[in-house]
Amino acid sequence: MFLFYTILLFHLLHTKVENSLCRIMGDSNYPLFSKNGDVSIGGIFAIHRKETLPSFEFMQKPQPLSCSSVNLRDFRLAQTMIFAVEEINRSKSLLPNVSIGYKIYDTCGSRLSTMTAIMGLMNGQDFSTEDRCNGQSRLHAIIGESESSATIVLSRTTGPFRIPVISHSSSCECLSNKKDYPSFFRTISSDYHMSRALVYIVKHLDWSWVGAVNSDNDYGNNGMAIFLKAAHEEGICVEYSVKFYRTEPEKLKKVVDTINKGTAKVIVAFVSFVEMGLLIDQLSIQNITGIQMIGVEPWITANTYITSNSFRAMGGSLGFATKYIYIEGFAEYVMTPFWNTAFPCSESDRNHSHYELICSRYEDLLALKNDNKDVNEHRYSSNVYKAVYAVAHSLHGLLNCKEQEGCEKGLTIQPQQVVKALKNINFTIKSGDSVWFDNTGSVVALYEVVNWQKDSDGSFQFKSVGFYDAMMPPYKNLRLNTKNIVWAGGQLEKPRSVCSESCAPGTRKAAQKGRPVCCYDCIPCAEGEISNETDSINCKQCPGEYWSNTERNRCVIKAVEFLSFSEVMGIVLVIFSLFGAGLTVLVAVLFYSKKDTPIVKANNSELSFLLLFSLTLCFLCSLTFIGQPTKWSCMLRHTAFGITFVLCISCVLGKTIVVLMAFKATLPGSNVMKWFGPVQQRLSVFAFTLIQVLICVLWLTISPPFPYKNMKYYKEKIILECNLGNTIGFWAVLGYIGLLAALCFLLAFLARKLPDNFNEAKFITFSMLIFCAVWITFIPAYVSSPGKFTVAVEIFAILSSSFGLLVSIFAPKCFIILLKPEQNTKQHVMGKTTCSL
Repeated sequence: MFLFYTILLFHLLHTKVENSLCRIMGDSNYPLFSKNGDVSIGGIFAIHRKETLPSFEFMQKPQPLSCSSVNLRDFRLAQTMIFAVEEINRSKSLLPNVSIGYKIYDTCGSRLSTMTAIMGLMNGQDFSTEDRCNGQSRLHAIIGESESSATIVLSRTTGPFRIPVISHSSSCECLSNKKDYPSFFRTISSDYHMSRALVYIVKHLDWSWVGAVNSDNDYGNNGMAIFLKAAHEEGICVEYSVKFYRTEPEKLKKVVDTINKGTAKVIVAFVSFVEMGLLIDQLSIQNITGIQMIGVEPWITANTYITSNSFRAMGGSLGFATKYIYIEGFAEYVMTPFWNTAFPCSESDRNHSHYELICSRYEDLLALKNDNKDVNEHRYSSNVYKAVYAVAHSLHGLLNCKEQEGCEKGLTIQPQQVVKALKNINFTIKSGDSVWFDNTGSVVALYEVVNWQKDSDGSFQFKSVGFYDAMMPPYKNLRLNTKNIVWAGGQLEKPRSVCSESCAPGTRKAAQKGRPVCCYDCIPCAEGEISNETDSINCKQCPGEYWSNTERNRCVIKAVEFLSFSEVMGIVLVIFSLFGAGLTVLVAVLFYSKKDTPIVKANNSELSFLLLFSLTLCFLCSLTFIGQPTKWSCMLRHTAFGITFVLCISCVLGKTIVVLMAFKATLPGSNVMKWFGPVQQRLSVFAFTLIQVLICVLWLTISPPFPYKNMKYYKEKIILECNLGNTIGFWAVLGYIGLLAALCFLLAFLARKLPDNFNEAKFITFSMLIFCAVWITFIPAYVSSPGKFTVAVEIFAILSSSFGLLVSIFAPKCFIILLKPEQNTKQHVMGKTTCSL
């Protein structure tokens, strides 16, 4: 029951509202230009810039607002709208028997006046007694506003009534929200594309350090927010982002100071038309030059801003503008037909009494009657032209118009029907450009890139140097002819705007603490690392066998180091090795030539020759340690060394045993010599050597030495060496040699004081002392020596011990044979002279 009464109450209230008479609250607000027609289109433009507020004393009714300072750009837009309406009214194919009327209001660039204009458009001015308030506007569409903030006010106000609003220059991305602005359309693209286009051009020109200035309104704030986000994604750093509004002179001064003190040479100015004029004035006053401005649609092609004074600060500016479209017949219409037919007052009206009352508001516009210099320069004119035609095509479909039969004029068209029709239009204007709206109510972004240039005759022009097409893939949508660009200050060379210079290959970027990522230091790559790209973030580690070059920009194969025959150290060791082998051969030749002398016979000539042979091999085996290690040379060098030295020590041990046995045999009843005769001596040498051979065979069988690239000791080079394989085998070989040397030293030491003029045990003792000293010191030197010096130490030990044996054992004999032949007698050799060590 309660629900029934509620519904009944709402029905009665609604009926009362519908039947109530409409009346204007306050004074009527008359349009600046108007014309009656079968259908009506509204227009809202800021034809004047300044608004003068009346005195608010609350003692009397406030006087109407007064406007001054003609905004030529918006005046041309109003003229374009009237021209398009008149052109359509003359058309026989578009709305053939339907006339379009218009009401154009001047907002004076004021939000207050904008609201007044909106109310005037929606309500009308005159009501007859039979007019009823039915909640429906007599208006079918509104063309306007020029600025995004004003358009937001307009769209929010008309939105509940579903009156379509088509803007020619309100590009704020916020207006793409169809939930908040369901009946909004525009013949200009969204700032989303403009902001990204600004990022692409900055990126394309390799600028990574920019300043940003924007208007403190919906247009500037939304556009700059998109730009900053996109710039961050593309790695562009913004040194500062400042904003101001036209009524804030103090903020404007701070903005100019920030620009002057900043290090960025490129400024992105996402600024509205009015604010940009104020900014240009301040830049010119403070004589700030050399700044490369990147601009946007509202001001980049404004003729009023390109003057001799402003060009010093703004010359070379780059920016995006809507595509220029020539409107055929418009220039001629502006010169005469407009003033004769559409303009409410003319010079002839000055003599009439009502001129001062009605026509005073048009007086400043009359001064533009003969001014046609910039008629074809206003790029937004084509957008207004398209907007009017879009409404006309929508109405053409709604009124079921046919070229021969005309339109059904009796149909009542509601604004929401026009909104629906606008979403589906797709037509082509006379210039060949297609007009259609996407799902946000915008048109496709297609911009011209213009450059402020000065001709040789001193005139200024906006030269087209490229284009941007949002339909193209990213990074292919911008085409720029940099050769035709004149940069800031009239320079032909592109300015640089970076916080830090690019890091050359061989270095990496290191971020500066507390500063944007574009501010960095260039740190050289560490050894073994490279960067082969400009502005590399990290240095790459070279692969195992590669090392960085001096410039740290390329990995090169590491130098391979080994003891070669061609280097000085290798040559010296080869000379000493060959010298030792040659000297040993000479001693053998000398002994062979004197083999029948007592001193040779007394020293066991067979073992002496075998010892000399083994010493020759010892000298020559050192050569296997020189040169590039290979599989066979690694196995040969250690086994040859081990076997030849055991053979050598075995011979010395045999000689030592012979000396001991010889003196034992002189004792009465001793027959010890028969147990260690020549056969036993040979067998002992063979047996001792065979053991070493077996050790070497076992070593080579289990884990032989092999060539190895050692990259651990030196990072910048490879040590090519022989890996021991099984180190136990190597130390077993050395240990066995050491065992025989120690045994030989012990026996020789015991026999050192036996009576004889030439007791060989003393020389053997001395030679073993040298041998042991050399190899004991060899071990720590071998372990600690790097690279090829390890091999050199081993060769040095071989040569030193070989020379020690050769000199200690054979030098005294050679001295007697060559220089003291009188002592080379049996009596002298068998003398009883005792020589102590």
